[in-house]
Amino acid sequence: MLKRTHFKPSMLPYLLVAPQIIITVVFFMWPASQAVYQSLLLEDPFGLKTEFIWFENYVDLFTDGIYFSTFLRTIVFSSFVAFLSLFIALILAAMADHVVRGTTTYRTLLIWPYAVAPVVAGTIWMFIFDPTLGIASYMLQHVGYEWNHRLNGDQAMALIVLAATWKQISYNFLFFLAGMQSIPKSLIEAAAIDGAGPTRRFWTIIFPLISPITFFLMVMNIVYAFFETFGIVHAVTKGGPAKATEILVYKMFNDGFIGLDLGGSSAQSVILMIIVITLTIVQFRYIERKVEY
Repeated sequence: MLKRTHFKPSMLPYLLVAPQIIITVVFFMWPASQAVYQSLLLEDPFGLKTEFIWFENYVDLFTDGIYFSTFLRTIVFSSFVAFLSLFIALILAAMADHVVRGTTTYRTLLIWPYAVAPVVAGTIWMFIFDPTLGIASYMLQHVGYEWNHRLNGDQAMALIVLAATWKQISYNFLFFLAGMQSIPKSLIEAAAIDGAGPTRRFWTIIFPLISPITFFLMVMNIVYAFFETFGIVHAVTKGGPAKATEILVYKMFNDGFIGLDLGGSSAQSVILMIIVITLTIVQFRYIERKVEY
């Protein structure tokens, strides 16, 4: 005979999830709703006069050639950062998985950059490539290459891509290394006995098994490049020269806090939020089906 167990209603589950719900509402839902509301307004810089203009801020953005070029620039920047950080972290994790001596030291040195704040990371690379005092620019001049990211837009973009990639490698490295160490060694040994070399074992066994981690990191790296690189851009180039490194998140700051266009800046933040949410939904619902688990 099947016995059914009934539990009395309890407030404990609600109390346990209440802190997370409060944090989500206060720090995400409420600011997001305020941004959506403010994007429909036209305000003076001092907040003394407000006019409800519906979707005019969005129309202005979609008809603005500068915003479209910033959008394309952000896609290029995000693609480079995501690809390079994933590729380099995958190679380092594969090397760390085979290190015999000095394993702890090797892994610790690779993890350290993750503890560095984005502004500090940007400042470090700015000093390294400083046209006057930087050691990297000094070495480049000795081989005949003139480096000055303050005047050259392509060099400035390369510098912030390099800084953002370096900052994110440690995060990817941790996940890749954990995934590789969770793979049963018997599979690798069986492939080695069958005559598969290290490269073939990696691409036919290891990489397919860590594809869920790769998929997760791809999403996280794109979100990182869209949102969390503001400090790097602000410390290194401030969007220059001539807006060559002004990505969406920095243009939103520049228009809102420098240009005091609060409505337009809020509209940009809403568009940026929609882009990231849409990208995440598409990847999880469609691309995930092609991931080999």
